Amino acid sequence: MGDEVVAVGAEKPLRREKSRFRARRTQYSIKKNNLVGYMFISPWLIGFFLFSLLPILASLALAFTDYDLLSTDTKFIGLDNFDRMFYHDLRYWKSVRATINYVVAAVPLRLTFALAVAMLLNTKRRGVYLYRAAYYTPSIVGGSVAISVMWREIFGTGGVVNAVTGLDIRWFGDPRVALWTLITLAVWQFGSPMLIFLAGLRQIPPELYEASSMDGASAVQRFRHITLPMLTPIIFFNLVMQTIQNFQQFTQAFIVTGGNGRPLDRTLLYPLYLYRRAFVNYEMGYASAMSWIMLGAIAFMTALLFISSGRWVFYQGDSR
Repeated sequence: MGDEVVAVGAEKPLRREKSRFRARRTQYSIKKNNLVGYMFISPWLIGFFLFSLLPILASLALAFTDYDLLSTDTKFIGLDNFDRMFYHDLRYWKSVRATINYVVAAVPLRLTFALAVAMLLNTKRRGVYLYRAAYYTPSIVGGSVAISVMWREIFGTGGVVNAVTGLDIRWFGDPRVALWTLITLAVWQFGSPMLIFLAGLRQIPPELYEASSMDGASAVQRFRHITLPMLTPIIFFNLVMQTIQNFQQFTQAFIVTGGNGRPLDRTLLYPLYLYRRAFVNYEMGYASAMSWIMLGAIAFMTALLFISSGRWVFYQGDSR
């Protein structure tokens, strides 16, 4: 009997030792797996730190200096760049106005057109997959230099638009319509939001449409009371992404306008003016300050969209 008690008492430390061994082995396995994971993502991490994080921190430091990119002298000037930007640079405010006009017009038009096309393609028709691919193609190549050059030729004095319409309009020389050529190009690139809208439309239960049809609801009523409420999360996502993207438009404005924001700075979008300050006038410190103002403006607009989403975005299971 005494030997059995001793044996039972000796098993408890042995079990505790085995438990500790298993715990150490589990921790070692977790650390090993984490190390393997970090090794796989190390190329991205190296690229992020070298080509994203460090330049961001450097631009923050340069925003408070007078650095001209061609010399090694960096003079700390405090908030002088921001003071010059807000109170002494008239072209800066022209670029702000042009960018706001561009975003306010381009984002709603692109999303409206994308939703309309998505609803047309959300039908069971022969060859519909081919049409979806064809409509998505402009978004793949729409931001390239070649497409911007093509757009410049289409709206040129002797371009296709004037030839077809019989008009004689200098689209890039008239301050009243110059910006609309860029807005039209932005609307033409509706493929990405269209595919997202299409995915959202396919998630709406068809039973809702069948029940509303039996109750005598018209197509407009079904769109207003079923499609739009069910799509509000998708609309919100597209609205945020398109707002951020259009605030940063550069290639189209640079190629189409020759990089100078003509005419009368009506197409001088903010990224284009930032580029000119940095790489034409070599005022890298001033351009860095401009970039942080743009970052703040985009963050502010995104925050406003998120704050307002509580009033008009409806998620599944929402009790409102």
